[in-house]
Amino acid sequence: MHSSDRDCVLVIMAKAPKLGTVKTRLAPGLSPEAATDLYRCLLDDTLALARSLNDVEVAIMCPEPDVEELAQLAGGQASVVAQRGEGLAAGLTSVFAHFTRTGRQRVIAFNSDSPHLPRSVLENAFETLAANDVVVGPTYDGGYFMVGAKASYPTLFANDGMGTANALERLLSRAKALGLSVGLAEHFYDIDVTEDLTRLAAELRLDPERAPRTARWIREWERLRVAALRRATE
Repeated sequence: MHSSDRDCVLVIMAKAPKLGTVKTRLAPGLSPEAATDLYRCLLDDTLALARSLNDVEVAIMCPEPDVEELAQLAGGQASVVAQRGEGLAAGLTSVFAHFTRTGRQRVIAFNSDSPHLPRSVLENAFETLAANDVVVGPTYDGGYFMVGAKASYPTLFANDGMGTANALERLLSRAKALGLSVGLAEHFYDIDVTEDLTRLAAELRLDPERAPRTARWIREWERLRVAALRRATE
């Protein structure tokens, strides 16, 4: 099976890169200003990854106050839709309520901080979704970086969020209760805590083209950090 006729949509779950509201768990290793700059790079590279998929529409789901800023950042290359309600669970519910209603047959919600994910994982996820009701991309910390469905199941995401401990277990339990078939993508990681950023930096040193904007930001951040350490020891 191959995705065609743009019946597939990849929806990036995002927030506007505003100071003090994104990547806050990376403190104290990163200042709020640095965390905001990093998030902007992660989002830019995630959009580029999404747009590299063949025959897949790209969209952004975000809180209503962020629509205008994210539309500017997307530069017309992705539609931006305001979620209904607050929080990630409401955002996920909004993704499937909106896009399945508008005729898309396979809808995948993807986080905004895994631009280093191999494109093949997303391609395979759409193929897996063709044969299942739901597809999920688990993270190593018990959450999930991606979830897809072909219909709207409002109770599937009640009080859940991607990337939180036990979120995957709760999601799979609810899917089972609804009688839904689930296909799993490969495990992966997103950028939540300092250890994640350290791992990403090591990988991008070897292959910066996986996420070029983020790789450039990390190189400059590491250069400044080394310079500051040298000054501190002089």
